[in-house]
Amino acid sequence: MRASLRTTCLFAVIMATASPAFAAEATAATPWPTIEFKGFGTLGAARSDSDDSQFVRDLSQPDGLGKHWSGKTDTMLGLQANLTFSPRSSAVMQGLVRYRYDGSWRPELNLAFLRHDLAPDFTLRAGRMGTEFYLQADARQVGYANTMLRPPTDYFGPIVVSYIDGIDASLTGDTGYGLLRGKLFAGWAAEKTPVIKPHTWDLRGSRMAGAYLDYLNGPWQLRVSRSKIRFQHQQPLDAAAGFPILTLAPELNIKGRHATYDSIGLIYDEGRLQVQGQLSSIRYDTSAYEDTRAGYLMLAYRVGPVTPYLGYSRTRSEQASLTTPTIPALQFAIRQFMAETHSDQETYTLGARWDFQRNLALKAQLDMIRGDRDSRFPQRYTEKDWNGHLNVLSLALDFVF
Repeated sequence: MRASLRTTCLFAVIMATASPAFAAEATAATPWPTIEFKGFGTLGAARSDSDDSQFVRDLSQPDGLGKHWSGKTDTMLGLQANLTFSPRSSAVMQGLVRYRYDGSWRPELNLAFLRHDLAPDFTLRAGRMGTEFYLQADARQVGYANTMLRPPTDYFGPIVVSYIDGIDASLTGDTGYGLLRGKLFAGWAAEKTPVIKPHTWDLRGSRMAGAYLDYLNGPWQLRVSRSKIRFQHQQPLDAAAGFPILTLAPELNIKGRHATYDSIGLIYDEGRLQVQGQLSSIRYDTSAYEDTRAGYLMLAYRVGPVTPYLGYSRTRSEQASLTTPTIPALQFAIRQFMAETHSDQETYTLGARWDFQRNLALKAQLDMIRGDRDSRFPQRYTEKDWNGHLNVLSLALDFVF
């Protein structure tokens, strides 16, 4: 089933579910929906101190930074239209311009969903929606909404699915000691992602489902989540490796295989102090990628319009298995190719945010990456003699309108 047909069917499902309440409201409401336009963006520039490994915001970018200043890593522009049909029914559409998997800046439709509140505490959505299986994952492109200049790359870098075409349902309840909010979602990925230039991996049609549970109490927010994706298409590994690697090592097959994402995240935000932290694991039932554990911690303290912050993140993966017997020379070549997905590094972050005017914020950030020599993820095109150290200086102007 094509993605557009899937989305149409999902819209029909939610409209059929909501139609009695929607019709009643529409009778009393104005005959025309109200529309509101919003926007956000980042003008960014960054550089590193090495050409031996290219720093990227995440692995959806085909290449990254070297010793020269570049705006492609963090610069983006989004425009959103909010349509309100009634107090309980609305729709959202959002377009985004950013540096894409194919090296272009073509606009993409990253949000397009219909929302209906069946009850004050029960909401259904259908259409194209941002992925939320990590805390703050759905807002990681909106620089103004984040204290840091960019989400920690060690943690968010491997996440290349930023939206799905599907449906979700959320329910919120008051426990007397805080709010509990649960969400279930299911759908299909709708993007492509780079492998090695010029090869890309088609994620479209890959089924994804998951759930999370939030606990909110005053300045505290805690989220526990699990999600799973079943990959629909094979990676172009033979073309990328330059030899029939999938025939020689069928363990690298990824079509029909799964990845499971588990995470727990905590935010405290009150007064001048803000604390964020998350832990996650990614497990694959294929040897094409190594199982990974990651985490980060950020501390920020507001002093008037300026918010200095410190961050620490860590990622480490485990060597994937290779059981198919083959001659040593070929096994070495296959191992070398598999090693490109290995990660073992930590990043120390120092930065500051200056809200110098309403809806405008300037940020400066220094990321000091310290990894093992064999660490490759989540960078791009890492040279064999890279020493594992990389310093990245970034400047950005975030805005909303």
